[in-house]
Amino acid sequence: MGRRGDTGARDRDAEGRARSARPRDGLGRPLPYGAPGVERQAEGIVRTPQETVAEAQALLDAGKPFHAHEVFEDAWKAGPEAERALWRGLAQLAVGLTHAARGNATGGARLLRRGAAAVEEWAAGSGVLRPYGMEPDGLAAWARELAGRVEGGVGAVDAGAEAPRLHRG
Repeated sequence: MGRRGDTGARDRDAEGRARSARPRDGLGRPLPYGAPGVERQAEGIVRTPQETVAEAQALLDAGKPFHAHEVFEDAWKAGPEAERALWRGLAQLAVGLTHAARGNATGGARLLRRGAAAVEEWAAGSGVLRPYGMEPDGLAAWARELAGRVEGGVGAVDAGAEAPRLHRG
C-alpha cells in the first residue's frame, strides 16, 4: 500500500477503495505514519441491534465516540431499511461528541442537534418508544444540552465523561 507523499498513490483496501493506513488517536484524528495509535474498528461488521448498542456504549464510555460512530454506521448500512434513520442519527450523535471533544464547537453542536432531530423523528415516525432499550427523547435532550454548552464556550469536552447512556435498564 502506498503512502500519500511517497509515490503519490493513495492507501487502498483490498477492494481498491481509498483507505488511510495512517494510525489514529482515540478521537479518530490521523497521526503520522509509524506513530502508535488506537486500533481501528473493523468496518462492515454485522451485529444484532443489541450487540451494536452494547459495543457502541463500551466505546463511548472509553472516550472513543469516533469508534462508536463506526459501529452505528455498520448498523445503518446493514440493518433493515426501517431502522436506518435511527442508526444514522445515533452515528451523528457520536460524531457530534467526537467534534466537541476535538474542540470543534460549531461542527460538534451542529451534528449533535442533527442527530437529536433524527432520532426523535425516527421514534415519532416508527411509534417505537424504546428501541433496543434506548430512549430517543433522552438522547436528544442530552445532545441538545451538550450542544448548548459547547457553543457556550466550554472548549473541548472529555468524551468519556460526556458520553450518553444509550440503554436505560
